[in-house]
Amino acid sequence: MDLLTDLQWRGLVKDVTDLEGLKERLKTPITLYCGFDPTADSLHIGHLQQIFLLRRYQMAGHNIIALCGGATAMVGDPRPTAERSLQTLEQIASNVTFIDVQLKKLLNAGKTEVIFTNNYEWHSKINILEFLRDYGKHFNVNYMINKDIVSSRLQTGISFTEFTYTILQSVDWLHLYENYNCEMQIGGSDQWGNLTSGTELIRKVKGDQAKVFGVTSPLINKSDGTKFGKTESGTVWLDANKTGPYEFYQFWLNVSDDDIIDFTKRLSFKSKEEIEALELSLKEQAHLREAQKALATEVTELVHGKEGLESAIKITNTLFGGDIKDLSFEELKDGLADAPKASIVSGLNLVDALVEAKIASSKREARELIQNGSVLVNGDKITDFDFLITAKAAFNQEMTIIRKGKKKYFVILFEN
Repeated sequence: MDLLTDLQWRGLVKDVTDLEGLKERLKTPITLYCGFDPTADSLHIGHLQQIFLLRRYQMAGHNIIALCGGATAMVGDPRPTAERSLQTLEQIASNVTFIDVQLKKLLNAGKTEVIFTNNYEWHSKINILEFLRDYGKHFNVNYMINKDIVSSRLQTGISFTEFTYTILQSVDWLHLYENYNCEMQIGGSDQWGNLTSGTELIRKVKGDQAKVFGVTSPLINKSDGTKFGKTESGTVWLDANKTGPYEFYQFWLNVSDDDIIDFTKRLSFKSKEEIEALELSLKEQAHLREAQKALATEVTELVHGKEGLESAIKITNTLFGGDIKDLSFEELKDGLADAPKASIVSGLNLVDALVEAKIASSKREARELIQNGSVLVNGDKITDFDFLITAKAAFNQEMTIIRKGKKKYFVILFEN
């Protein structure tokens, strides 16, 4: 199966400016790019589809460019709802630094060289008169208004700043075409208007002989209608300091049966045959969750490395059947990041501590839990009502872990 056919099977191709032309062009190496605006100091799992798409092309022998939008982030890609909050140049520059590290780590398939660039390098050298004369004149206002993202904002209003975003992104592609012979741009389906604007600018500036291709992929949607990449605790980030390897691993492990094969096709580098075997396992032995485990293992290792994956599996196995004393303090914090937390005064007896931390609704319930052997404190079963919960005996003298029953964990912190 050739690359494009494989991408279509995986559901990674939605719109193409010239499908037949692209099929022919991909028979020899092409240079393509995808842009990532540094609106935060980390990318999140919603970016993985495009990052892994670049990696797929790279593994197939094509040349890739990862563009960080240090300039376009100052303007903001129009959202369907309202204007974006503008960030300072200093904040965006800081974000670029972090994201550059993430992209370099993930785009290391090694078959071809990767170019990492920042569009601030050329946009910062264009003055307003050059922008209007050399680029603005090529964009018809009626054409721009008819773009889906712009037309959706006409009723609520859109600033001139965001209105010009598509021009800036088009200039990016023109610059990359002129300097790197970049003939292709990829992006999510919400970027279709920006991609077609880029193809038009290149045609008008370079002539009809300049053939380029825009390709979008469908956005990832969950079958239950909730947003992909969101959990109760918020966004799932690629930065381990914002979303630890365990929490990251658990996100994939908890993907629903309805979504797991679609996610695996899009985000796994497993072959069609391997994915079909996982799909069969899902139908015949769904309780084993082999597809979820396979995707969680693969994606966690890609993002957090072998060490991060091993830590995530160790924490998982420990919290669901091992001894938490085998975990380091950092592993405990990662594994219990989402556990209910409460602050108490050091020195409370266990009964009072359970009630104070809302682990038990009353002293009577607390005593019953303790008497039945349903309470573990820092990994030890405690049956003494008068057992004292102290900061001195806590992990790192900071955090006491209480397990209620077989799986419910609570974190006790201490008031100063």
